[in-house]
Amino acid sequence: MNFDIIVIGSGPGGYPAAIRASQLGKKVAIVERDELGGICLNWGCIPTKALLKSAQVFEYISHAADYGIKVSSAKADFGGMVERSRGVANGMSNGIKFLMKKNKITVIEGFGKLARGKKVEVTDSAGKMETYTADHIILATGGRARSLPNVPIDNKKIIGYRKAMTMDKQPKKMVVIGAGAIGAEFAYFYNALGTEVTIVEYMAQGLVPREDADISKELGKIFKKKGIKVLANTAVQSVDTKGKGCKVVVKSNKTEKEETIECDIVLSAVGVSPNTENIGLEALGIKTDRGLVLVDEYYKTNVAGIYAIGDIVPGAALAHVATAEAITCVEKIAGHHPEPIDYNNIPSCTYCIPEVASVGYTEAAAKEAGYDIKVGKFPFSASGKASAAGAKEGFVKVIFDAKYGEWLGAHMVGANVTEMIAEVVAARKLETTGHEIIKTIHPHPTMSEAVMEAAAAAYGEVIHL
Repeated sequence: MNFDIIVIGSGPGGYPAAIRASQLGKKVAIVERDELGGICLNWGCIPTKALLKSAQVFEYISHAADYGIKVSSAKADFGGMVERSRGVANGMSNGIKFLMKKNKITVIEGFGKLARGKKVEVTDSAGKMETYTADHIILATGGRARSLPNVPIDNKKIIGYRKAMTMDKQPKKMVVIGAGAIGAEFAYFYNALGTEVTIVEYMAQGLVPREDADISKELGKIFKKKGIKVLANTAVQSVDTKGKGCKVVVKSNKTEKEETIECDIVLSAVGVSPNTENIGLEALGIKTDRGLVLVDEYYKTNVAGIYAIGDIVPGAALAHVATAEAITCVEKIAGHHPEPIDYNNIPSCTYCIPEVASVGYTEAAAKEAGYDIKVGKFPFSASGKASAAGAKEGFVKVIFDAKYGEWLGAHMVGANVTEMIAEVVAARKLETTGHEIIKTIHPHPTMSEAVMEAAAAAYGEVIHL
């Protein structure tokens, strides 16, 4: 069969690409070897948020007395939480199936591989191969959990994020390698249910090391109060899995002192590896760099008619980035004139409790870029809504260019900040200045008032601080 566009992979890059192409009148097929929706929907973004919500509800019940409510002791049903999470994911996957039918997209089940002449060879689970052709082929094969060479994932005692969502039994002790979004989220989840958690992070900054230093420091304080131990600037030397549990040998990068941590399970949360093996890149001479496909600003590879988006191209491995790249790529193919994505205006979110959200320059990066800056901070302890909600932890930090008022960045840690960050993304897209934010009336009482107050603090005009 011949199509206008074939998309290989149905994650948050692949399925939006197929839907947008269909909306633009293209004959579209999508190739998927597993479940529609990809890792994000089935094993990443959606089911993890379901688990985190269960943990948050458990924490609410456990602290009901703080809200003037008497509740008999609550018990976490680990298996029930996992079951709910899988149910949410399955429901979303069925929703993608509906969208494929609605948009008249042909779903081809199997492993897709590029072949010369703008062809895709698809091998199904029975080993049967069929060949399809298309004018344009979009690679959206996504990524998988990266494994450290000295700590290989066996999914028994050393696990990745996928296994962490479906374990049969809650571990008593866990070591999490990596303090990025995945590591921080799972550390919060298991700690909330009573697991003794230790996080080991190679970077000196500690928790969420890619975030602004003030955010890392604040989240570190909060995690410490929760009983989560964080070993920053520390390397994992080895993991001995021969006994009943695990013996994790770690070494301080600063003091070179070694210590051994005993636990039941080790979660490797050290990033994502692109799924670019065995999909025909070498045969077609498609250029790559360290496993990532090289593309232009509209996601064209060096081979005509072949495109790549999402986790397999350079840039942040985030679902919303893959979706934006998908739509930009397809609209360009269709002859539209989409604006290239501004990768300095991509929001980043971590869904532990409290949440973390950011966009744009960190304070250090803004200074390094040569900006003369104004910085404002507003703590949620001074927010009426946060006090009423019992969520006074954290703050909003904003950074402006002192000369022109350009909004360079925003960094938040606190309740619901992953919902609040979109205001900053939109404002930066519209080139809104600091003074314009100060004069933008925010509803009271809300958590979002902290954005306005932080902007006012940057210019010495804050009222409630």
